[in-house]
Amino acid sequence: MEQHNRQLFSIRLKVRDYECDMQGIVNNANYQHYMEHARHEFLHFVGLDFAGLTKEGIILVVKRIEIDYLSPLKSGDQFDVSCEPVRISPLRFGFRQNIVRVSDQKPIIQAFVTATSINSKGRPFLPPQIELVFNSNQP
Repeated sequence: MEQHNRQLFSIRLKVRDYECDMQGIVNNANYQHYMEHARHEFLHFVGLDFAGLTKEGIILVVKRIEIDYLSPLKSGDQFDVSCEPVRISPLRFGFRQNIVRVSDQKPIIQAFVTATSINSKGRPFLPPQIELVFNSNQP
C-alpha cells in the first residue's frame, strides 16, 4: 500500500525473523533500512530513480539522521513507514519519517533525515529535478 499527497508518502512492510536480535525485537539498525527503503520508494513515486540520478552525476547523500526509538517491533509485525519531504535550505532537504505498527497504530519511530545532493566532484548543488520535489514543502 502506498499513499501520496502533497506532504506524505508511506509504504507497508513486515518484520522478517532475521531482522530481530536476541531479545526478539527488531535490531535498531534495521529501522534505518526501513526508512531508507521508504525514501527510495518515495523518489520512484515522484518519478526519480536513485540509481539513474547517480548515473547523471547527481549523488544524493544523507548528512544527518535523528531517531527517537519509541517502542519495538517484533517478528511478523506489519508496519507503515511514512516519508514527508521537507525543504531545509537552498542546498539541503530532509524527510520527516515515522514508523507505526499497523495492528494498534502504536508509534515505533520518529525520525528526521537531513540530506543534500553532490556532483561528481563532491560539491553540493540542488539540481532542478530535486528542487521541484522539495520546493513546495517548506519546514
